[in-house]
Order: sequence, then C-alpha cells, then structure tokens
Amino acid sequence: MTPIIRLKDVIEGIHAIDDEVRGFLNVRTGRVVMLSVDDLDAAANGSPENAMAQEVLRSSDYRELPDQFEVDDYSIMQQFCETVDDDPLRRGLLRSMQGRGASMRIRHTVHEYGVEEAWSAFRKEALRPIAIEWLEKHELDSYPGYSEL
Repeated sequence: MTPIIRLKDVIEGIHAIDDEVRGFLNVRTGRVVMLSVDDLDAAANGSPENAMAQEVLRSSDYRELPDQFEVDDYSIMQQFCETVDDDPLRRGLLRSMQGRGASMRIRHTVHEYGVEEAWSAFRKEALRPIAIEWLEKHELDSYPGYSEL
C-alpha cells in the first residue's frame, strides 16, 4: 500500500527544525519524525537509549527534511516584515533582523508583540514551496497518496 504523505506534515516538520532538532520522513509510512541532534549523535555512537534515532540512522526508509541551512529564514523574515502594517512592530522586526542571531531576536520580537500565530502561519506558507520541491526531488510527489490534507 502506498503511504499518504501529507504536505502539511512535511511543512510542519520543516517548521520545527532548528540547530538542535532534525526532521525525517518515513517514505513507507508517511510519518514525520523529529529527533534531537543529541539523540542522533548518541545513536550514531552506538547508544541504545533512543530506538527511534537508531532506526532512522540504519533504515533506508527515512529521508532527512531540509534543515535550517536549506531554508532562507532571513528572506522569509524580510517578506513577513513587508506585510506588517503596524509601524512600531515593523520597525521592531526590522531592527531584530540586524546582525548575527536574527532568528532568535525575531522570535523574541514576535512574542513581545503577540504576533506568534501570524508569524508561524506566514512562515509555514513560505515553507510550502520548499516542501513541495523537496518532495519532488525525492520523487515522492508521484505517490498516489500524496495529499495536502
């Protein structure tokens, strides 16, 4: 049976990835699995503590989702700023994007102004074409079960 690979799950997986977390898609089941870098490192060094991390590393059924180096978060943040009508918020967001650590600062600014939901929705929509391209690259878009549901 061909798995149902939900675009929404792939997007949410990519959205959750950061310096400490990696995401993987099981191409047999369509399930997205999130694992800490520490768990993956421990499993790679033979630690039996995290069975899922061991399975991901030894099975050919898993494909690693795009990580933070494959997603241009700076551009996504810039595009988000362009959509903000509230001048103080827009200025705060633009200031938070200056220099190293912009990602962390913009999350703080978004939280400070209470617009986490708007930022999250905007970022997930911006991740959609990245997820689709990744699925196509791995020839997963041809699965009959490929679904945006």
